[in-house]
Amino acid sequence: MTDSFDFQHPVRVYWEDTDAGGVVYHAQYLAFMERARSEWMRAIGFGQEALREANLCFVVRSMNIDFRMPARLDDWLSVSVCLAQCRGASLVITQEVRRGEELLVGAKVRVAAVSADRFRPVPIPEAVLARLKPESP
Repeated sequence: MTDSFDFQHPVRVYWEDTDAGGVVYHAQYLAFMERARSEWMRAIGFGQEALREANLCFVVRSMNIDFRMPARLDDWLSVSVCLAQCRGASLVITQEVRRGEELLVGAKVRVAAVSADRFRPVPIPEAVLARLKPESP
């Protein structure tokens, strides 16, 4: 993982996020990361409705997660999103969940671009690519 991320999304841990052991249930981290990716896309101008209107969806194809430390009730977390790779119809995104400086969870997420109507792979539109990689010519 890298130390610099493109986007940060805050998350508060609620009772519903925890398990019987009093820590965040492992699957809940996926929801935290999904929200952060959705807010990242919204921040660059492509919220879920805008993507659907463009007949585009991003779907998770694979995810590799490293659970290091647990989060607990009322913790204030930061979920980061960083574009690691962009190809014609897919993205690789790295994400971290932190409590302050403490790394709790790291993930590598491969996301595929598909048509919203048929769920078939499609190239990522140039308008979206331009926002994902603003440094590109």
